[in-house]
Amino acid sequence: MTRSPQARRLRRSVLAGAAAFAVTAGIVAAAPDGKAAATTPQLSLIAASKSVTLDSYKEEPGVYLDLGTYLTAEKAPFELKVTRKSYKDPVVASQIVREGGRAVAKPLPKGLVKDFAGLPGFVHVTLTDAKGKAVLTATEDFCPNNASGRVRPDAPATSKYPESCPTNPFTLGSVWGVEQGWAANTYAGVYSRPVVLPAGTYTAKVSVAKRYRDLFGIADKPQTVKVTVREISAEEGPGAARRSAHPAGHAGHGAAAPAASPAGPAGHAGHTGHAPAAAGPAAAAAPTSGAGPSYNVGHGPLVAAPPAVPWAAKRQGAKAGAARLGDGGGRTDGSRKAPALKPAAKRPAGKATVPDVPKPDLRSLPAYGITISEPATEGPDKGKDFLAFSANVWNAGPAQLVVDGFRSPGKELMDAYQYFYDAKGKQVGYTPTGTMEWDPRPGHEHWHFTDFASYRLLKADQKEAVRSGKEAFCLANTDAVDYTVKNANWHPYNTDLSTACGQQNSISVREVLDVGSGDTYTQDLPGQSFDITSLPNGTYYIQVLANPEKRLKETDLSNNSALRKVVLGGKKGARTVTVPPHELVDAN
Repeated sequence: MTRSPQARRLRRSVLAGAAAFAVTAGIVAAAPDGKAAATTPQLSLIAASKSVTLDSYKEEPGVYLDLGTYLTAEKAPFELKVTRKSYKDPVVASQIVREGGRAVAKPLPKGLVKDFAGLPGFVHVTLTDAKGKAVLTATEDFCPNNASGRVRPDAPATSKYPESCPTNPFTLGSVWGVEQGWAANTYAGVYSRPVVLPAGTYTAKVSVAKRYRDLFGIADKPQTVKVTVREISAEEGPGAARRSAHPAGHAGHGAAAPAASPAGPAGHAGHTGHAPAAAGPAAAAAPTSGAGPSYNVGHGPLVAAPPAVPWAAKRQGAKAGAARLGDGGGRTDGSRKAPALKPAAKRPAGKATVPDVPKPDLRSLPAYGITISEPATEGPDKGKDFLAFSANVWNAGPAQLVVDGFRSPGKELMDAYQYFYDAKGKQVGYTPTGTMEWDPRPGHEHWHFTDFASYRLLKADQKEAVRSGKEAFCLANTDAVDYTVKNANWHPYNTDLSTACGQQNSISVREVLDVGSGDTYTQDLPGQSFDITSLPNGTYYIQVLANPEKRLKETDLSNNSALRKVVLGGKKGARTVTVPPHELVDAN
């Protein structure tokens, strides 16, 4: 897996605790003559420390402006609901407040929030040198689901909110929030770009933009932080603990990065980032983290949340990546991965039945991250052209997809079974649903559930031209696609392959696709991507098809397919691809 210099220096995964939480219905629009007084949060900008030290590496100069500033919420949680009806409709956001025990949605100004990555231009930063000369101005977008922690001991022990803001271009719904008595880091983390500053001392002034102060009633109280920039090599100093890679996201995930430049604002830069956070059927909540740095080869997990240090750790003066960081009382820095879900103790017995209970609803997202692969210079694929892409199948609920695999001693395949649960989480039925197979290839090395999805390249008349060889999958909740659907789990388990799909010697495996989450695979390997060597130029459609053999039992089979138009051009060895926007989503 190729990692950017930015990713190589950042290891600080972050999560805000993992209490299982189901979205409940009943949010209503705000009434102008409401009788009950709204309980609105009191928001404040605070600094964890009066001074910070930032390391700039000689090999790759640049620092990330993690200044330790946080947005706190008191009196009530700060909650935002962000949705779009379809890809033909713009993204809209509302603040959720409580009035008389009801959740009331108060729309934010039209056009303020344009995607699901956070509140744009939330924080303004100015940096002056020792002589008082302004050397940098920057704006930071703010994801309320950033690294967070409690600011007082009587605050809720865990946060109900997700651990990141999704950046999948085809996200449909998200919930952002800062729990009451908690603080979320305003630093945009891996979504930021480094800024080059000479070693020395500086003064940073951090403030919330006026439009957000007015909108949310935040006092105009900028925070001042003394900044020391020191230059070190990659082989020395405390920065060595942070050189290992931060998880790389999938190609094709792009969202506006915070703007930063010496003496003035700059444009946006794309970023890779997001993974749903960490609960499965009848599973207890536990502090968790997002995807690890190397387990999701082929998958497309986005970086969990921006790798900013949570509040409690900052208060203790801890540095990101330091050995003493960990999940503990009042602190959830996300240093542990999501626990694996355990399969049933033994294969199901009795008559297989498909009871009349809620079932999952598998839906496909349009393909994205579409590109022509670099041509192979040797081997059987030398001289061939391949069309690579990313694909996601997600679960719209209202029930989880739960599949267990069981292997008889000495057998190469596992027998797979889909389980069904009643409203109380009790298993009430099961049905055989194919097999699981061990994939020994480097970057995989886990159990794949067969016939979960199929990828096809269709001609302009939508007849099949090429089929991807990839049809077996390790299920992992890599992307938060829509956390506003009924029963969406904001803290799913098995968010990465290190915890999801077993070992070669496993006797049984449980794979789960939780409600609201999806599993992204990047189709960038020969045998998975489309061989377009012999295809003429012209218009084609990438089809992502969930549950192609209809073996899995769902609430609806009519929404399993998604198409994405592409136009092939060029000549052999130098093919091109043009990807028109998909309705309002202009992401290739």
